[in-house]
Amino acid sequence: MSRRRLLGTAGAAGATGLALGAAGGAGAYAASRPAPATALTSVGTDSIPFHGAHQPGITTPLHARGHLIAFDLAPGAGRKEAAALLRRWSATARTLMAGEPAGGGPAAGAGTDGGHDTGIALDAGPSSLTVTFGFGRTFFDRTDLTARRPAALDPLPAFSSDHLDAGRSNGDLWIQIGSNDALVAFHALRALQKDTGAAARVRWQMNGFNRTPGATPHPMTSRNLMGQIDGTGNPKPSEPDFDRRIFVPATPAAGTPSWMAGGSYAVVRRIRMLLDDWEKLSLTRQEQVIGRRKSDGAPLTGGTETTDPDLDRVGPDGKPVIPSNAHARISTPEANGGAAMLRRPFSFHDGIGPDGTPDAGLLFVCWQADPLRGFVPVQRKLDRGDALSAFIRHEASGLFAVPGGAREGEYVGQRLLES
Repeated sequence: MSRRRLLGTAGAAGATGLALGAAGGAGAYAASRPAPATALTSVGTDSIPFHGAHQPGITTPLHARGHLIAFDLAPGAGRKEAAALLRRWSATARTLMAGEPAGGGPAAGAGTDGGHDTGIALDAGPSSLTVTFGFGRTFFDRTDLTARRPAALDPLPAFSSDHLDAGRSNGDLWIQIGSNDALVAFHALRALQKDTGAAARVRWQMNGFNRTPGATPHPMTSRNLMGQIDGTGNPKPSEPDFDRRIFVPATPAAGTPSWMAGGSYAVVRRIRMLLDDWEKLSLTRQEQVIGRRKSDGAPLTGGTETTDPDLDRVGPDGKPVIPSNAHARISTPEANGGAAMLRRPFSFHDGIGPDGTPDAGLLFVCWQADPLRGFVPVQRKLDRGDALSAFIRHEASGLFAVPGGAREGEYVGQRLLES
């Protein structure tokens, strides 16, 4: 019996709109439209297809729980071992996303040496589980595939606001796990970790969360840990240029290998929010830093959350109503040559640091067809004068090539590894 059938409730899971990382240093537009709100008891029944033109977890509505994990191939492991690993990972992801037990059957209480489901999520449905796989720059060196490495995987430039921990950055392989149930997400994390065997070892792992679907009376854009409505402006799938901005075309341009057709590039940043400093600001000052009202996300020039800000309006004092260094002004695509990306972050809280401040902030994940035309130009501009920079710290960074979705009978990355 599948985990989906065990749930015993019906209906599709509701979802809030994708949250933006306003503190993520990348101004882009919205991820997808909010789905209708549903009762919390129906959240577990929704499932996302594993196969498709694109990998799941990119345009999927924002999840309530997520894990980001990077691996390095083990010494001596190469292309053959990597192919076997991606085959195992893909099989497990496909099974769990369908709401079925890992390893061929339920075995609650089974050991952790592989071959059986642990029973962690035995009572749950698929809960919109998605698993997304990507390759870091160093993966191509370790597998003798440097000739097939995309030019877009060149290292990101250094930014003056960076305080990066190399041990929590980059990696040969990257996995994003998302679900609307924490146990389902952990179950997938544990199953994929077990599948790794001796082929690779964990480089870093980060855990995140967002608002649970159905937690508000009606669909609303999420708030980040600064309390800001955060997700108003992502590019929408209904827009005619959405695919061009977010996904590599079916016939890739020069410098992009054919195996990336339908794929995307993920920039991953761990951004610490200096919440104690932020919370000392008055409400008025917080709104000036962001350029939007805290209550409803509307621009300071008026209207609603979705009203375009009037960047030319000045107040009675002759100064711009939206300050010249406000995050919303600097990050708008109009100020960055139309640069856009799909931001799909998670919040994180990893306890209280030795200095008594919360280790909390944003696991910023953004998607684009080319990071040099999406993330990089926007972050460069933010780096030069964003008022929000005084209240955030970029602590880790990664860039990953995420191939297109696997066809029926394929595993993710097969067109790269078996070409």
